[in-house]
Amino acid sequence: KVQLVETGGGSVQTGGSLTLSCEVSGYIYNNYKMAWFRQVPGKEREGVAMIDSDGTIMYGDSVQGRFTISLDRPIDVITTHLRMNALRPDDTAQYYCALDFSLWESLKAEDYTHWGQGTQVTVSS
Repeated sequence: KVQLVETGGGSVQTGGSLTLSCEVSGYIYNNYKMAWFRQVPGKEREGVAMIDSDGTIMYGDSVQGRFTISLDRPIDVITTHLRMNALRPDDTAQYYCALDFSLWESLKAEDYTHWGQGTQVTVSS
């Protein structure tokens, strides 16, 4: 069974930085993509950043230039990190890590099969 666990959320002031991490355990195929999404109550889940096993990276327009996604895969686990700089109050959301065993580039939630429980990020002005 594939499991995703996010860590690193918290509260920060405007202009601050946070790094989120997501560790994947369980059976992992060679081809996959991982992404970060965020959601605030009453709104749809928004794709923030994606990285795949070939190294392809995509960012959502609202975070381009401020957020950086990276990937570690030592042996049996995959860990993805999301470094968030220059945080703004509108970055406040529940952040989710997602995984799919496919390589087509996507920041759409429906293209991901496995999800973490989420971690809260709050940015105060």
